Amino acid sequence: MKRRSFLAGTLAAATACGRRPAPAAGYRFLTAAEVRTLEAWVDALIPPDEDPGAREAGVVRYIDLQLTRWFRRHQGEYRTALAQIERWARSRSGSGFAGLAPEAREEMLALMEQGQADRGHFPDGGKAAFELVLAHAMQGFYGNPRHSGNRGYASWKMIGVPPMPVRGREHYEAAKTFPEKG
Repeated sequence: MKRRSFLAGTLAAATACGRRPAPAAGYRFLTAAEVRTLEAWVDALIPPDEDPGAREAGVVRYIDLQLTRWFRRHQGEYRTALAQIERWARSRSGSGFAGLAPEAREEMLALMEQGQADRGHFPDGGKAAFELVLAHAMQGFYGNPRHSGNRGYASWKMIGVPPMPVRGREHYEAAKTFPEKG
């Protein structure tokens, strides 16, 4: 048996067994490359300014965790969308999505939002992928931190919403933890 035949057979067997890529360190589903791409994507949707953006609020960690729980049915959509946006970015600029200038990322996402992304990379123009990631990014940014997003109550502090007290905690204790914005 030739080495090339052996490797081809091994690759085919591994693929047939449904072997999944190893997740990035500290993540449950997303690979390191997918984490980089998704961080750039959500940071373009919810950029930092004087307040934290999606990256600082832990939105990617939230999405990753939920992809092993409530969003499990979207695992394939995420793998596909992240690969598609990477290929599209490389075809446009020779760089991956995370390596693009913020303006270039925003331009690509605006095309996806309108369903006008390169159909060679996104058969539906990217609208479905854009809407899925946007919905999950918003949930991760504005949701309860107990679900692993909204790290440090980032969005709640930004809009002046006090955190919900943990069961059994007195309201005045929560106020000490989270002083009013002003």
